[in-house]
Amino acid sequence: MNHKLYLQITSGRGPAECCRVVALVLEKILIRAKELGLYAEVLDREPGEINRTLYSALLSIEGDKCEEIINEWEGTVQWIAQSPYRIYHKRKNWFIAVNTFEVPDVKDINEKELEYQTLRASGPGGQHVNKTESAVRVTHIPSGLSITASDQRSQVQNKKLATERLMIKLASWNTEQLMRIAQENWSRHNSLQRGNPVKVIKKSLM
Repeated sequence: MNHKLYLQITSGRGPAECCRVVALVLEKILIRAKELGLYAEVLDREPGEINRTLYSALLSIEGDKCEEIINEWEGTVQWIAQSPYRIYHKRKNWFIAVNTFEVPDVKDINEKELEYQTLRASGPGGQHVNKTESAVRVTHIPSGLSITASDQRSQVQNKKLATERLMIKLASWNTEQLMRIAQENWSRHNSLQRGNPVKVIKKSLM
């Protein structure tokens, strides 16, 4: 039976070192997915302030062995390394979260919270795919999140695609908010137990 899951890797707005861990863990999960014969697609990356760092990454993974990715990676990941950005910084433990999440059904969202705009889709070299406004941008008003779809020639199909992708991004965003709260708590209480990490990696961040 074929399965599909959505995975959020997030630093919870932690420091640059945590953002570097996000980028490294993303690479490791993509490699592992390939080894398992799974189809993995990175749906979104939010770059950090420093090169080769990510605040968060969102990916979909599809195939028969998705559960192996969940069992191996879901939860808190602890990475032990000296900071490459702050040489004399004493902290060596960096935490991020890897979470799977369910995508809400479009029917479960209040339509009044969604705002649609039609746009003219443009093709390669600035050529228009067609002369009508077939691209659609949908915005979730409470969060400010928006997605544009222009894959199809039909405005109706693009509206459906944009809405589905927004649901994925919204679920990811909600997961990110929970992790951010956790990171803030960790920062305030250095002695607070981060929980039992599902994976501990001791390796350079470079």
